[in-house]
Amino acid sequence: MMKKLRISLINIHGLLKGSGLEIGRDADNGGQTKYIYELAEFLSQHEDVEQVHLFTRLIDDPHLSPEYAVPVEIINDKLDIRRIPFLGKKYKAKEQLWEGLDTFVNGVVQHIKQYNIFPDWIHSHYGDAGYAAAELSAILNIPFAHTGHSLGFYKKKKLLESGQTEEELEKKFKFKARIAAEEKTLELSEFIVTSTEQEIETYKAYKNFELAKYHAISPGIDTRKFVPYYFQETDSEKNMEEAQRKYWVAESISKFLTNPHKPIILALSRPDRHKNLNTLIEVYGKDKELQSIANLVIFAGIRKDIAKMPESEKNVLTDLLLLMDKYDLYGKMAIPKKHDVENEVSIIYRYAAEKRGVFVNLALHENFGLTVIESASSGLPVVVTKNGGPSEIIPVCQNGELVNPQEESQIKKALRNILTDENQWKYYSNNGALNIQKYYSWVSHVNQYVELVNENLSLSSGAGIKKQHYPNINISRLKRKIDHLLVSDIDGTLIEPKLANPGLKELKTHLTNRTDKMAFAMASGRNLELVKKVIDEEEFPLPDFIICSVGTEIYYTNGKDYILDKGWAKFLAGRWKRDDIVNRLKAVKWIKLQEEEAQNPYKISYYYEEEYYDHDELIRILGTGWYKVNIIPSHGQFLDFIPKRASKGNAIKFLCRKWSIPLSNVIAAGDSGNDVDMFRGPVKGIIVGNRSAELADYETTKSIYVAKTFASEGILEGLKHYKIIK
Repeated sequence: MMKKLRISLINIHGLLKGSGLEIGRDADNGGQTKYIYELAEFLSQHEDVEQVHLFTRLIDDPHLSPEYAVPVEIINDKLDIRRIPFLGKKYKAKEQLWEGLDTFVNGVVQHIKQYNIFPDWIHSHYGDAGYAAAELSAILNIPFAHTGHSLGFYKKKKLLESGQTEEELEKKFKFKARIAAEEKTLELSEFIVTSTEQEIETYKAYKNFELAKYHAISPGIDTRKFVPYYFQETDSEKNMEEAQRKYWVAESISKFLTNPHKPIILALSRPDRHKNLNTLIEVYGKDKELQSIANLVIFAGIRKDIAKMPESEKNVLTDLLLLMDKYDLYGKMAIPKKHDVENEVSIIYRYAAEKRGVFVNLALHENFGLTVIESASSGLPVVVTKNGGPSEIIPVCQNGELVNPQEESQIKKALRNILTDENQWKYYSNNGALNIQKYYSWVSHVNQYVELVNENLSLSSGAGIKKQHYPNINISRLKRKIDHLLVSDIDGTLIEPKLANPGLKELKTHLTNRTDKMAFAMASGRNLELVKKVIDEEEFPLPDFIICSVGTEIYYTNGKDYILDKGWAKFLAGRWKRDDIVNRLKAVKWIKLQEEEAQNPYKISYYYEEEYYDHDELIRILGTGWYKVNIIPSHGQFLDFIPKRASKGNAIKFLCRKWSIPLSNVIAAGDSGNDVDMFRGPVKGIIVGNRSAELADYETTKSIYVAKTFASEGILEGLKHYKIIK
């Protein structure tokens, strides 16, 4: 029997709570928020699922409900929302959250450890959560899937076409971070979930398109809520509530109309130019016969005062009202000012179905077409754009007609066909109500999804949580609370025999006598054997960690044992094709493989002669995969090829995450260009006085100290500057 699943969903921005969602509050609280909440709810009802945890940001803002500040909110016995604080307490738009995502990841790791809720599977929604999931997956060694919801590439393209500059956009939307995160999720996730087969095509704009696997699983709708118009509640209290709501919906529509009993042509969307509502009014306005058959009802968002609305929405609504006037549609057309998005939409569809009406969606392009399945589930036939998702829904459900949204005659013909032929109307109505239950319910979505997760876990990833086993590591020593971690490069920094190693004896004394609050790590291009040789020859105290072989390996020390961190190896393995690289490089005449002991699974090392070095030739030979490889020539004679992710800086970040050491508690010391990578983010850097030419321009700043003295003496000078030692 399969182990039951513990699934962590991540949705960082937006407002999520159990007592009702604030859909439409702003751009960050639309369909995505609703989708994730319903997905979580229905996943928690699946028999193979043990627990669903929904991770989001904690918000404690006086302008918003205090519910968003509750750290753990229980929704049902198998579902909870867990809120992680970062970047302050105020509610922020998604574009402002990018810089805090590493803090969010740290918070999630701490939270998972504290409550011992290690998931078997992670699923991220939108680019920001994709970044977090990729990091969590590497730290905890747990596979993840991703849903994009929308893609940065197209938003950026659209805004550039509207005349905004690259600089303006970067400042406001942080597209570099977003697109990089989207590329990362394609590379590292087990699979990407899309709503339609067509949506898979949209990822082709990304470099890593080929690296990802895709599964189109239609989103579901809550078929408990979107019920056919003839459905009757058995609960009399609910029936009463329903009757009241229906009364107010009918009131808000019929006050516009002279003959409110006629069938209605219904449209319901945001006031967005792309939704093409103006074409619908043109078709209706030009056809007197259509006007005598039916009324036109348009719900276009929620408005109080059009003059105070954002420019684009204001323009669309003004145009709709001007068209209503142009064709003199008073008494035949309703355009209500507001509706309760959460509770009334399903009633609006049922009201239209009772009136033997038709739902219309003429969007120029519709990614999926949620309104098409919501209306169908209510028994309301549709006339809908053939561009995008609906072209996959209508053939399956047979609940209406596809039209070209810019062909007025096609639209008119489809509307008349449904409104004047009772048999046709019933055929579409019945098909919709039955087939949506079958193909587009959350239950069918979740069944497909859980099957894919189980299949994935039983294959390559290994079932369940793939915890690292370190038989010889003194875990409690590594888990101790560390105030400072000193990470030092070896050659030229810790030791410099040409200069007779100034300061080495004093630094060794400090390191030997360090308390448990101070950890020490060596970071070197050398392999483990050569690092051990230095430790033995110079009689160094054993470091807690060793980062070696140009950042491709991390070891822990414990007495005389050196234990490899398999999690780091797993992290590097993502899309690293060692054999392919070695094969390709056989064509390069001016390089020669180094001896066996210089190689490791994530490092391919060659000798080369400086005068023949040709970087462009290497890139050409590596082909499309070159950007996943770091090419590191050094000392004019050694050439290493390592995974893009392997670097001393990334290794430090990985260690700090894993062992809960804040990056701001790290002091890194180095002397050459390949050490700069260690001085990232809040890490405090020390550049020793005997620095190489490529570091000549560095000056002391708040986070980097340039020492005057050389080698170990320079490290001591830096430690005194940062007040780590007296």
